[in-house]
Amino acid sequence: MTTPYSHRPGPDGPMAPPPGCPAHGMTAGELNSHGTNGGQDTIGPTLDGLAAGGLRRLYGPEAENDPMGLYEKLRAEHGSVAPVLLHGDVPAWLVLGHSDNLHMTRTPSQFSRDSRRWRALHDGTAPPDHPLAPIFTWQPICVFADGAEHERLRGAVTDSIARIDHRGVRRYINRYSNRLVNEFCRDGRADLVSRFAEHLPMMVMAQILGMPEEYSDRLVQAARDMIKGTATANESNAYVMTTLTRLVKRRRIAPEEDFATWLTEHPAGLTDDEVSQHLRLVLIAAYETTANLIAHVLRMVLTDPRFRAQLSGGHMTLPEAVEQTLWDEPPFTTIFGRWAVGDTELGGQRIKAGDALVVGIAAANVDPVVRPDLNASMQGNRAHLAFSGGPHECPGQDIGRAIADTGIDALLLRLPDIQLAVEEHELRYEGALMSRQLIELPVTFAPRPPQDVTGPPSASAAVPRPQWQVDSPRPEAVRPPDQTAVPAPAEPGTGAAGATPEATGAIPEPRAEQQAGSAPKRAWRAVTRWWRGH
Repeated sequence: MTTPYSHRPGPDGPMAPPPGCPAHGMTAGELNSHGTNGGQDTIGPTLDGLAAGGLRRLYGPEAENDPMGLYEKLRAEHGSVAPVLLHGDVPAWLVLGHSDNLHMTRTPSQFSRDSRRWRALHDGTAPPDHPLAPIFTWQPICVFADGAEHERLRGAVTDSIARIDHRGVRRYINRYSNRLVNEFCRDGRADLVSRFAEHLPMMVMAQILGMPEEYSDRLVQAARDMIKGTATANESNAYVMTTLTRLVKRRRIAPEEDFATWLTEHPAGLTDDEVSQHLRLVLIAAYETTANLIAHVLRMVLTDPRFRAQLSGGHMTLPEAVEQTLWDEPPFTTIFGRWAVGDTELGGQRIKAGDALVVGIAAANVDPVVRPDLNASMQGNRAHLAFSGGPHECPGQDIGRAIADTGIDALLLRLPDIQLAVEEHELRYEGALMSRQLIELPVTFAPRPPQDVTGPPSASAAVPRPQWQVDSPRPEAVRPPDQTAVPAPAEPGTGAAGATPEATGAIPEPRAEQQAGSAPKRAWRAVTRWWRGH
């Protein structure tokens, strides 16, 4: 079995400035006198006469191909807080420790979300056209606010999220999931990233926000592009904002029962610009995290023997599989950023006022202090930082969980014999500052006819369906015998493996008395309709 974080490499030799870094060509004395921060103090200690601060990049080949390897090198070299370089060799701190991340995210009096404090903005190190500008440029939204202003803006968001009909959302998730499966179920093969994971979250979020007619491939690609720090990130951001601005203008004139309307009508009195910016925040955060989460959960289900055996045997429910994935492969690997309010200390490092810090989500989730055994099950443990922490913790995380577990369940019920079409080591990833995306997840299955999904979401009849069981044969050499799940004894009222149908998402074969149209059968169908969102 392989996992994304099964290695903890140490330092790879003496540290030296990376190629292309402004530090190249300088003498040790010049490095120590100039530092790596536009003439400011160096942001880390010195080693062998060379500036140790900012010498490893959070972008480029190493960061993109093996981010966890990079994090563990930084942890070995610097401890729980490490100096790094962002795009354009702009210096920052990456927080690697679990407790240090919690302290940083929970202490806005020391580490603010207001990017206008960033010294790199004032000395020109991070110009307005910087590739990460869509992420760090200050906007009138709760993400960049602290204190009373943060409470006002976030209150409008959380109050509006609270008005979402979760049962109604599950109906749409089921409907859109089946619509997507209809597009490839006849083929017997598909790429579950481009055909499913990348589209389902955008379809659902467009419905929640109130703009289902705006859903398109271009919106999907713009949402993925704008947080990657690419040359087209600013253009993609402009496209998304134009789309959302149109929506706000429509809702001011013609209110509907949707998220956009609730924001425009909230007592906090948000301006059109504030509403548009918060819609972008909700759309992009929910879309990117959920698209990555769906892809990673599907990969784990198809490749990890523990997941396949436990899910098919009933010992791990799909929501539990989602939670395990949030530990092992969080949708966001990092979140940028926090800015030091004043001179302080974190993880043994001296942080200067105006320094930028990066929340190291993936690194914190494998911090050996809190997780010494990476193979140990994390079932029932939600102490991960997949949704950050503190007052800026993601308020819509339960919507993301619902899209992932409901959508994956619908997919597996339609295609119960799904198998990975390539070897696990052939899967390819694309890294960026904030995420590690699975590029493709090719699978095969028996071709099937499409299902009718043209009616309203609530009109679908609940019919008994067989329990799905993922069966992706793997070479015996990579399947240790002690990792084979042993089915638990059946208990009254549970499925064959001891798990309740409600928990596993599986519909058991009807009993004899249920086949006769008895009251238990009708009651079970009612439960099924509720779980499926019908």
